[in-house]
Amino acid sequence: EGAAPIPIAFTQYRMAVAIKSFAGQKVAGARAARRATLRPRSSVRVAAEAVRPTWFPGNPPPAHLDGSLAGDYGFDPLNLGAEPETLKWMVQAELQNARWAMLGVAGILFTSIGAQAGLGYPQWYEAGKVAQETAPISFGTQLAVLFLLFNWVELKRLADLKNPGSQADGSFFGVTDDFKGVENGYPGGKLFDPFGLSRGTPAQYKKYKQHEIINGRLAMVAFAGFAAQYSATGKGPIEN
Repeated sequence: EGAAPIPIAFTQYRMAVAIKSFAGQKVAGARAARRATLRPRSSVRVAAEAVRPTWFPGNPPPAHLDGSLAGDYGFDPLNLGAEPETLKWMVQAELQNARWAMLGVAGILFTSIGAQAGLGYPQWYEAGKVAQETAPISFGTQLAVLFLLFNWVELKRLADLKNPGSQADGSFFGVTDDFKGVENGYPGGKLFDPFGLSRGTPAQYKKYKQHEIINGRLAMVAFAGFAAQYSATGKGPIEN
């Protein structure tokens, strides 16, 4: 009768161990379930971060702006580029205006700095008048020559837009590869790309295209600001 408490104590000990093990399994299971529920949230967050940036965050970009174009942030509130052929033309129009704007803004800033430094340069808003008064060629002659040259260049560019690579056929003084561009709007060859910027790696070429159009857009906005500034103050950007 004195040995009876030993099995009872042993049984109680085994029950305590089993309960502890069962509780541990429940806690481990709960932790695993919690981790499983957290994984989708994490993946959703990572996926959301991977989505390309748009001009209006939280709103899907138009279907025709799929991120393949340089500087594509889904901006087309008027749906102007819905037609593929129109989109091609809009891309080229923006690119050309961006390049002209960069040249114009650089010219305005440098000549304005020169004018402020007393180097005899006219302010940008007076440059056209000064050029007409001092140029040995009349304004009408300059305008006619510019019209003819621009017409020729624009027709060549339009032909290349319709038939990419067609302007490297040797019709201009036998020039072929040196007129052959990488793609529409991005001329290559020794004549238009002497530093070989378009002949690097695809990733570097894509980066250059992105930087060009972003800076071009900034220049277009800057020029509009210069014009508004002169209208409001009668002065240029450096004078102000």
